[in-house]
Amino acid sequence: MAAEGGGKETNEIKTQFTTREGVYKLLTHSEYSRPNRVPFNSQGSNPVKVSFVNVNDQSGNGDRICFNVGRELYFYIYKGVRKAADLSKPIDKRIYKGTQPTCHDFNPLTATAESVSLLVGFSAGQVQLIDPIKKETSKLFNEERLIDKSRVTCVRWVPGSESLFLVAHSSGSMYLYNVENTCGTTAPHYQLLKQGENYAVHTCKSKSARNPLLRWTVGEGALNEFAFSPDGKFLACASQDGFLRVFGFDAAELHGTMKSYFGGLLCVCWSPDGRYIVAGGEDDLVTVWSFSDCRVIARGHGHKSWVSVVAFDHCTTSVEDGELPAEFSGSDEDFHEQIHFGAGRERANSSHSRLSKRNSTESRPVSVTYRFGSVGQDTQLCLWDLTEDILFPHLPLSRTRTHTNVMSATNNVSNSCVSSNPANSLPDTLPRSNSLPQATNPGNSIIDSTFIATKFATLSLHDSRKERHEKDHKRNHSMGHISSKSSDKLNQLSSSRTAKAEAAKTLGTMLCPRMEEVPLLEPLVCKKIAHERLTVLIFLEDCLVTACQEGFICTWARPGKVGLSSQNNPANSPSGTVV
Repeated sequence: MAAEGGGKETNEIKTQFTTREGVYKLLTHSEYSRPNRVPFNSQGSNPVKVSFVNVNDQSGNGDRICFNVGRELYFYIYKGVRKAADLSKPIDKRIYKGTQPTCHDFNPLTATAESVSLLVGFSAGQVQLIDPIKKETSKLFNEERLIDKSRVTCVRWVPGSESLFLVAHSSGSMYLYNVENTCGTTAPHYQLLKQGENYAVHTCKSKSARNPLLRWTVGEGALNEFAFSPDGKFLACASQDGFLRVFGFDAAELHGTMKSYFGGLLCVCWSPDGRYIVAGGEDDLVTVWSFSDCRVIARGHGHKSWVSVVAFDHCTTSVEDGELPAEFSGSDEDFHEQIHFGAGRERANSSHSRLSKRNSTESRPVSVTYRFGSVGQDTQLCLWDLTEDILFPHLPLSRTRTHTNVMSATNNVSNSCVSSNPANSLPDTLPRSNSLPQATNPGNSIIDSTFIATKFATLSLHDSRKERHEKDHKRNHSMGHISSKSSDKLNQLSSSRTAKAEAAKTLGTMLCPRMEEVPLLEPLVCKKIAHERLTVLIFLEDCLVTACQEGFICTWARPGKVGLSSQNNPANSPSGTVV
């Protein structure tokens, strides 16, 4: 295994890793960063984020990349695995004073070679609409901070829309904007539209059209990230209170919820077919949640610190051979239409309804693989496979390809799905490995479950967190990264008792099953790939892209996808390396 770094194994930075598909290789010539390649002093700054867009350039080089480092925002032509990055020629570069960019998103519907629409959220609460090709600043939203004064945590264009976008803040609120509307010169007045368990949606009372169109108040504490489903009809929200909440977006209705095993949820993503949601956070776990059953179906343990990003790999997710269960009925065309929102929401929705049917008990097992990845503050990249033995535990298995450590337990669970669903109970028995004992009777299973859950929480979460405490604060790995203001930290500390009480209520229910009640995945790959915390993981067709807090954006070529130009022109490789 090739590696860079010192003699100690813990400091080695991996430059390649192997999966069943082959070898993924780090392309040092395709590294993007600030033009001087100097590592960024990340203390006290917001996470480095990366956005991509394709402008349909006829030259075949239409990919564009945007990333923020500290107060700076860069926009480059992204050459990926094909050619070396030329950092001396950014298309656009912006340096902000008094505030820092925190997140950004391109509108893929309006992107052309002459113009792109880029939304940028800021640490002081504003949102800017810019065109980095024309080098124009179109509009500034929440300029006077009358709508929300807290940090922007996530900004996304509404799928299928050229004008609507959604913004989340560390206050726990989300706002729906229209680029055509102004924000007004006074603070908005709101009228309650819909209210449910720990959420409310308000409309803006105004005689003329103004922003925001809607205000969502979700959970307690910061709303760290949200993600639209592939068909654009549902919205998954990951909050600092540890809850994943999934809403029907247009109707603003709660579909289902899930609670983290410990601490806040920091990131969330959907599978390409919309059947599963993966969330990660301060419990160092990745949690897989079934959209149709509204329940946790697996957890993954491989990270040693907070999980900052989760993402599905649409290129490696596959369904092989055999008669398809109803979950996967529907043509490839339907499947791809779900991924591309602009292909017609009605047709995509009909595909989604077929994909959501739960009828696998009447079908033969097939080979199913969902590949997803995660990166964390432990500087590690993990890749995971979610396979048929986890997805369909009640079916006879053709083979077992996923490492699981689980034990059987009788479950006393409550319903976590808001919509009525007959399949809302955990299976009586779960797949288990031979390495763990199986409970012999219901009485023992309760004792064993408490023991294992307590042991895991104590050893994996409490002790390791205690050992890392001083180092984490020095490297800005802990609360200061999530909450930029000291008042936020004080609020979180003061509400810790309430959080502990709530966690005790939900543990062992369908909101938050005990550790032994669901399969525990082990990562296929778990490699240290940076010296600073990782903040980006994006899967592209011929590579995957990661970024760390020092401001280095790295391209990892998929097996067999290393460009000829990089092989034939070693002189293109810069002297700088990933540090």
